[in-house]
Amino acid sequence: MLKLENVSFAYENGEQVLDNINLTAKRGENISIIGESGCGKSTLLQLIYGLLHTDGKIFWGEEELLGPKFNLVPGEDFIKYLAQDFDLMLPLSVADNVGKYLSNMYPVKKKKRIQELLEVVEMEDMADKKTKLLSGGQQQRVALARALAKEPEMVLLDEPFSHIDHFRKNNLRRKVFKYLKEQNITCIIATHDITDALSFADTTMVLKDHKIYAKASPEDLYNNPPNKYVASLFGDVNEVMLKDIVQEETSSKKIILYPEELKVSRKSPIKATVIDSYFKGNNYLIEAELNGKTVFAEHRSAIPSGAPVYFVISKPLIEKRKKQ
Repeated sequence: MLKLENVSFAYENGEQVLDNINLTAKRGENISIIGESGCGKSTLLQLIYGLLHTDGKIFWGEEELLGPKFNLVPGEDFIKYLAQDFDLMLPLSVADNVGKYLSNMYPVKKKKRIQELLEVVEMEDMADKKTKLLSGGQQQRVALARALAKEPEMVLLDEPFSHIDHFRKNNLRRKVFKYLKEQNITCIIATHDITDALSFADTTMVLKDHKIYAKASPEDLYNNPPNKYVASLFGDVNEVMLKDIVQEETSSKKIILYPEELKVSRKSPIKATVIDSYFKGNNYLIEAELNGKTVFAEHRSAIPSGAPVYFVISKPLIEKRKKQ
């Protein structure tokens, strides 16, 4: 089990990045870390791996992990850290990069392991190709395979699919995260990608103002966002006054609603004016003005700009959000 106790980090100029972070992760658990750029996601991964020093304590089981002030070569053998710069040996082939840290004592076993990992990242047909000839997304897949080569106990992934084509990304991460679960490998992933944060994580954690701002299961965090900031990390969001959507309401209290929670109706007391419609594939995002404020809803078809639009919102949902 990974355990962080009072982990903090500041630059030499005194600028605070992380402050008093306490975190635990079980063997095989997948934790996604989200938050705006600069909130400390990458820094936290580097602290866990041992590239940066903290006065706090980091444990793997009963063993305390000591940082660069105590280790001549930073990093732990049982942890693999995939940074955003990949750190590949470009003149070597794809296969040689993946097998870089595997022993040459058992060549048949090594070759089989490389083939297995290339299949996980869907690069088996490029095993002999020079890495320098690959695209950024292909290099990222090679780096991911190399990180898994020596069967780590924990992987730290920093935006691991950011350069990969969308048509390939979804299948690839299903295979990768399935592999990590099957091998009981703990995974902590820093990401801006909502699919990474929600679809595959056991726990989703939000960093803000140097601290853990929110932490829960993906389902709980999405369905019960504590505020607009957390909800906005998952996409478009509305923060509306109760009196704008509930006739008998007089308070100025605001609640959070996702676009899919505003249902377009033929008639309703909640009347807005359409600003624009944006095609999203299976539906349209409707931008509208409600009592002088912009709101977003989803609908099966576009609605002309300037047209009136009526919304209905589930009463149980309103009551639920009022309590948050």
